[in-house]
Amino acid sequence: MTPKHPSESLTVLTDLVLPSETNPLNNLFGGELLARMDRAASISAGRHSRRISVTVSVNHVAFNKAIPLGSVVIVEAKVSRAFKTSMEIYIDVWVEDRLSGERIKSNEAIYTFVAVDDKGKPVEVPQIIPETKLEKHRYNDALRRKQLSLVLAGKLNPHEATELKALFV
Repeated sequence: MTPKHPSESLTVLTDLVLPSETNPLNNLFGGELLARMDRAASISAGRHSRRISVTVSVNHVAFNKAIPLGSVVIVEAKVSRAFKTSMEIYIDVWVEDRLSGERIKSNEAIYTFVAVDDKGKPVEVPQIIPETKLEKHRYNDALRRKQLSLVLAGKLNPHEATELKALFV
């Protein structure tokens, strides 16, 4: 399988925050943002694997800034690392000022997807070759996040989590 670059999976969803999508404070519901991020991540995983890809976990979500009614919201997703059948998708959420065009990062998330065949069985995915400094940083961190997740789930002995151990030794 030919490795791919993260840019090949880049997915950008742009939309407005409408009144039916807001909470009593007139900010975008967190659940609505999660759904938008999940859709973008799904497209990104599919672009990378060229397979049906399903959400396995939402590993991290940071709701750092509220997104007000009427805002232009940009959700950018791309594969940060691919393992055997799974892909980590890193998502950045931006709010764009309608007049100046300035973008301010409001949120971020990390999802894990698995590529499957038509019977739902996991299938191998291409590896990732990061290019930019940020892509390399996210790529390296993805292995540590995966090891931590496996250790916490009891699926990996902490002594075998070499990347995590390297942080402390």
